[in-house]
Amino acid sequence: MPAMLLMLLQTSLAHAESLDQKVNAIFASSTGWFVNLIFAPLPGTSFPWIVLWLVVGASVFTLYFGFVQFRAVRHSISLVKGDYSDPKDAGEVSHFQALTTALSGTVGLGNIAGVAVAVGIGGAGATFWMILAGLLGMASKFTECTLGVKYRNEYKDGTVSGGPMYYISKGFAERGLPGGKFLAALFAVFCILGAFGGGNMFQSNQAHAQISSVMGSYPGWITGVIFALIVFMVIVGGIKSIARVTEKVVPLMAFLYVGAALVILIINADKIFWAFGQIFEGAFTGLGVAGGLVGALIQGFKRAAFSNEAGVGSAAIAHSAVKTNEPVTEGLVSLLEPFIDTVVICTMTALVIIITGQLLVDANTGLYVIEAGRIVTADGSSGVALTSAAFGSAISWFPYLLVVAVILFAFSTMISWSYYGLKAWTYLFGEGKNAELAFKLLFCGFVVVGAAADLGPVIDFSDAAIFAMAVVNITGLYFLMPIVKREMNSYFKRLKSGEIKKFK
Repeated sequence: MPAMLLMLLQTSLAHAESLDQKVNAIFASSTGWFVNLIFAPLPGTSFPWIVLWLVVGASVFTLYFGFVQFRAVRHSISLVKGDYSDPKDAGEVSHFQALTTALSGTVGLGNIAGVAVAVGIGGAGATFWMILAGLLGMASKFTECTLGVKYRNEYKDGTVSGGPMYYISKGFAERGLPGGKFLAALFAVFCILGAFGGGNMFQSNQAHAQISSVMGSYPGWITGVIFALIVFMVIVGGIKSIARVTEKVVPLMAFLYVGAALVILIINADKIFWAFGQIFEGAFTGLGVAGGLVGALIQGFKRAAFSNEAGVGSAAIAHSAVKTNEPVTEGLVSLLEPFIDTVVICTMTALVIIITGQLLVDANTGLYVIEAGRIVTADGSSGVALTSAAFGSAISWFPYLLVVAVILFAFSTMISWSYYGLKAWTYLFGEGKNAELAFKLLFCGFVVVGAAADLGPVIDFSDAAIFAMAVVNITGLYFLMPIVKREMNSYFKRLKSGEIKKFK
């Protein structure tokens, strides 16, 4: 009997692998053109045009709004603390809960693995450009989240729906511009695809990979089912339930990960100034890295864009649920998000990798040792393994802590993206309990699929869909930014005159 069971298990695994291969082949042949289009490099370079699209948009918004991300930081922190919060305002969650919900969608595996890839290719200098892109991205978040609150739908039961779907369709109509409804529907389609893939399957897949690397190999569907049940228990309660979880999980994630990084930086305090010297020197010389300055710039901008999602429009969906009657307040709160995600957490990862000596440097030339277009690392690892090795070199038990961090990052990203996908779903198919339940069950089903299957092209397609959201969203933002500027000027004028008062 045991032998027969073993044969049945082997047969089922072979069929599963065959099914994976078939799905991969179908997706690769039918959607490869779309993936290649979204991530295509600019002619003569390796710089993806979609990253340039995001960075240029962030630069335009930074200049247009007079560097609002630097002028209003103190007031943004006051808003997060609840100093100006009126409990009678429309909405479902507090400023802090809206911020943590959006952060849980962006702070994820990219902060651990993606930064390692960027530094491993672009060198220490990639960190400088990553920080710069993060600072610019704060203005993109301000723009989209202000619009998210201004044009959200508020219902009699106290719930709200908002995001690019609503501000593009309503804002274009208000300005007498054509094509608003088409662009809004297109954004919603891309958002649903991105929620199922990058915001769901990829997260459960990578979480299972990290867990099994420490605990030993076992079927992915087990991880998938456990994740799916926990995710469903959270998301079935809507944004209020999600916010209650994220306001606890996000600070815990930050404490575990940033805390471990700080311990390593304190242990190696004598190397911190040297590390920043490497970052600044590498930003403008490349320190001999393949591609030099351009390589460092490309990797830094790419990592920031892929990490904080500024300009993608996803965060505006979460921020739209905030309790406020002043749209600009949530725009000001949201600009803290790229700072925390990219400038703080991503930089911490990069510093630990640099300081612990994971990037090999030639003792004679002082330049990185390059092989096959990549910097040679201490143990030959890359991605999440490189980050794990960097932390593990100073804290031997860190790989186990990393498992906890990866689980929390994956879980928080999934619950946030479930809400993004849900709001896109109800925009297309209508509000209602049945429509919402159908999406939530479908979403949890994809959690299992993601953990159990190897669906590379499916994930590639969903990632492309997420950045296709940015094409639609930033197009809309360019046409609607005068409305944001009018709101901003009005708010700051009333704040300065004392018309807007603290509640605490």
